Amino acid sequence: MVDRHPDPLGRVFVAVADPTRRSILNALRRRPATITEIARPFPVSLNAISKHVKILERAGLVHRAVVGREHYCRFDARPLRRATAWLERYREFWESRLDALERHLLARRRRPK
Repeated sequence: MVDRHPDPLGRVFVAVADPTRRSILNALRRRPATITEIARPFPVSLNAISKHVKILERAGLVHRAVVGREHYCRFDARPLRRATAWLERYREFWESRLDALERHLLARRRRPK
């Protein structure tokens, strides 16, 4: 579970690659929560959840505020928007390539043999 990726975009992809971390983000999307609240639905230790949250923090997807003894975590979608923008460029590239392939295949099908 160690994340030492030097690239900010790489840290986002590493963070969201894990289903537990995606579940944590989904929960935090609704409202901020303490580490204890985040850990409640998972069959793992509080320490394990804390490690997951640290990876999400390094990716910039979660920000933690300490109030007394409680650590409140909140979701920040900005890194996901940057990742989505990066993915969108490749989606557009491949869609245009596949559209061109489709046109080519349709044109070949219409040609008399």
